[in-house]
Amino acid sequence: MIRKVLIANRGEIALRIVRACRELGIGSVAVYSEADRLAPHVMEADEAYVIGPPPSAQSYLRGAALIEVAHRAGCDAIHPGYGFLAERAFFAQLVQDAGLIFIGPPASAITAMGDKTEARRRMIAAGVPVVPGIAEPLADAAAAERAAAEFGYPVLLKAAAGGGGKGMRVVNSAAEISRAFDAARHEAQSSFGDGSIYLEKFLARPRHIEIQVIADAHGTVLHLGERDCSVQRRHQKMIEEAPSPAITPEIRARMGETAVAAARAVGYRNAGTIEFLFEDGEFYFLEMNTRIQVEHPVTELVYGIDLVQWQLRIAGGEPLAFTQDDVHPSGHAIECRITSEDAYNGFMPSTGRITMLEMPGGPGVRWDGGIMEGVEVSLFYDPLLGKLIVHGPDRTTALDRMARALAELRVVGVETSAPFHRRVMAEPDFRAGNVTIRYLEEHAGLIDIGLPEEVLQRAAVAAALLEDEARSRRGAQQIAPSAAAASGWRSMGWR
Repeated sequence: MIRKVLIANRGEIALRIVRACRELGIGSVAVYSEADRLAPHVMEADEAYVIGPPPSAQSYLRGAALIEVAHRAGCDAIHPGYGFLAERAFFAQLVQDAGLIFIGPPASAITAMGDKTEARRRMIAAGVPVVPGIAEPLADAAAAERAAAEFGYPVLLKAAAGGGGKGMRVVNSAAEISRAFDAARHEAQSSFGDGSIYLEKFLARPRHIEIQVIADAHGTVLHLGERDCSVQRRHQKMIEEAPSPAITPEIRARMGETAVAAARAVGYRNAGTIEFLFEDGEFYFLEMNTRIQVEHPVTELVYGIDLVQWQLRIAGGEPLAFTQDDVHPSGHAIECRITSEDAYNGFMPSTGRITMLEMPGGPGVRWDGGIMEGVEVSLFYDPLLGKLIVHGPDRTTALDRMARALAELRVVGVETSAPFHRRVMAEPDFRAGNVTIRYLEEHAGLIDIGLPEEVLQRAAVAAALLEDEARSRRGAQQIAPSAAAASGWRSMGWR
């Protein structure tokens, strides 16, 4: 069994890993930039070490520095969380070469699935259905135009080395392709250091369905059903649910078997996700996320399996303690990503100090957060503040429960996406399960939710009153490093 884990991440996922370690009796070591000195994951870990100034390139992306801290703290494993270095094959190999356990897949699996064209080739060879397109990077815009003529417009130009919507352009005609190719290649090079672009047929109104897989080091590969992640803004997921209202038990079994075959094709180990596009009863491989997903809690609640604990156990050599026949969904779960973005102002980033935080409670409500009162929200990192997740016996109950939980959530100090989520929970098409990845394009009013000036003024007054109340309640006492000592810290851990 692993004894001590360095958590090479921040925010809510770092705190989530700290909690999993604690329940398994494993020591946890946090790292933090100077901007995160008082962050919850730093306060809750057994030890914490500063690794640099706020910019990620000078802190959380310094692989060699992370490994040096792991050795200094006596760790035998590193958990990368998601983002930062989680899907960097070189880091996984660096960890292994340093004599440490990487809590994730082998570097070879990350490499195979990290390059989208290589992944397509592997999946085609494994018999996994893929979106019609090419399996090799395009040489230039002329090659893109020839490929588009073969498959028919519209087509999608995509970065071979990345995801998250970067280096991606929809092209509707030959007249657009040259400019779109140049723009996609430039963005891919800027985002991933690799300007390679490939082409797929563009599906008009698919759902985004992903299958959770988990594999041990003893040859067992299982799937834990699907998540529907179709509510997206600019290719970024905003709401996820499990199971999908569009997937029947028969399709679930077929998609699950396909996902298991995909994982086996690259020698996968640990937790990962196979993403598909689903349209008219057919599904097509999109990509694999070789890490734990932001939305993993909805699967945990529906299947009753702690995915992060199993990541740790698998990395420590344990075999999975259940079989595919043991895995059955129960009820329905929904997750809303609460971000520091102003839902009343075009989702502009919002920064500031959290002066009040009241989290919802009651049956079936879970909050995975990375903030607390007194924490400064900056522009240095992803705007995710936390994830609000609910579970109920059926989808209608879960929707109503989420609406109630969102109404209870109070965050003062920054604007959040919560008003947007409240509107979606009440929107008829969403409640009916009529959702595709075009949902927000087709319901633009859910994004453009500006308020009349007088309402904004009243809201500002109310916020000021709440902030004043919070300040009075705290007695204007500022959080200081000395507070860490009262949180079960080891004095040796503050570096």
